[in-house]
Amino acid sequence: METFNEIISHFPEVRHVSKIEPLTSGLINKTYKVETAGKDSCDYILQCINHQVFQDVDLLQHNIECVTRHIRRKLEEAHETDIRRKVLRFAEADNGKTYHFDGEHYWRVCEFIPDSQTLDAVTPETSYLVGLKFGEFEAMLADLPEKLGETIPDFHNMEFRMRQLREAVAGNAAGRLDKVKALVDEIEKDADEMCRAEQLYREGKLPKRICHCDTKVSNMMFDKDGRVLCVIDLDTTMPSFVFSDFGDFLRSAANTAPEDEPDLDKIHFNMEIFKAFTKGYLESTRSFLTPLEKEMLPYAVKLFPYMQTVRFLADYLNGDTYYQISYPEHNYVRTLAQFKLYQETKKAEPEIRKFLNEE
Repeated sequence: METFNEIISHFPEVRHVSKIEPLTSGLINKTYKVETAGKDSCDYILQCINHQVFQDVDLLQHNIECVTRHIRRKLEEAHETDIRRKVLRFAEADNGKTYHFDGEHYWRVCEFIPDSQTLDAVTPETSYLVGLKFGEFEAMLADLPEKLGETIPDFHNMEFRMRQLREAVAGNAAGRLDKVKALVDEIEKDADEMCRAEQLYREGKLPKRICHCDTKVSNMMFDKDGRVLCVIDLDTTMPSFVFSDFGDFLRSAANTAPEDEPDLDKIHFNMEIFKAFTKGYLESTRSFLTPLEKEMLPYAVKLFPYMQTVRFLADYLNGDTYYQISYPEHNYVRTLAQFKLYQETKKAEPEIRKFLNEE
């Protein structure tokens, strides 16, 4: 493996490096801040791409380049100011690509956005801003001319996730099926309904759009005054249903407890977070959202806790081979917690529909 200075040397625009230090944020890629010295110099983010998760790095970077180039063009056409802080920019390596392979690892360099911050707290105020910005992100990419690929194939494909669960049930690798058989039966009762998006897509009734697919408040940069600058962490940006951005945010942000909460009585669906996020999202997406997509937003709210229930349960049945666990029954606790959240979203559906009909 090359040293950091050797890696940086493959990105000609990065000069006069004074310090390289690790950043603690980010669960998938290893990330470092590169500080430079000299007049008019800027700092950078150096990342080691997790190519176990993102196995086609060329496709990954192609997607990101297309997305950032298109957004930059839209900002320029709108005569926006301070564009360098409103869209990510990746440095070109000496191989003509936006990544360098050192024979073992893949590396990329992105310009650091100065005077910016990420937020972790989810409030109605931040939820509104997140909904507004992720909706704007989708709207800006609605006319993207280039074709993007799936950086993680079948990432939010419910039919695929159900096949994984059924294979785990059939294999019963960890001998745990008897314990969860009743839960498997409950999940199966709703399987056809929850796989509806894929069916409608095959029928040509539901489009796929360019979505972020990891809509957390921490995947957005804010300035020091709390104004949104730009969307970050673009690795999962790919074709998907709009439900991916809408439902995935609410699965975590509108949950009143952690996703592995053992006390199910603490798990409820926070309607205030839902309403704030949805208000912002709809303001930004009215220009392209179809009537069917809007009609199915309550489905999106239910889909993601259901999908995560299925994924945790499949891993539990397989013997905890995918998700890291802190104790032997961790995936079982996660499964029950997500299924309770799914049940809470079903209970909230009449109020969810009423709010959407009024917006």
